[in-house]
Amino acid sequence: MDFYQIVEKARKTGKIDKGTNEVTKSIELGTAKLVVYAADVSPKEIVAHLSILCKEKGILCVEADSKQKLGIAAGIGVGASAVAVINPGDAEKDIAQIKKDK
Repeated sequence: MDFYQIVEKARKTGKIDKGTNEVTKSIELGTAKLVVYAADVSPKEIVAHLSILCKEKGILCVEADSKQKLGIAAGIGVGASAVAVINPGDAEKDIAQIKKDK
């Protein structure tokens, strides 16, 4: 299962935060279960801090290849630099599988 499907499933059955600022807040508050950020964000500094914060907080953080696809998965018509899964809903097993594989 790819990260886009997990984000979409979590959006439909749980709760997600979209955008670097919202995602950063959810990491700092410890509410994020999974953070997905786009590799094609320019400049890279916009999302560079996310993986560092996630490591400090013990939150799973993964890189997706396209901000456009991430935006579609998040249910917005524009690219998304980052998405945080707050309540995984039906995607809980998928997130647990990724944690096991890492």
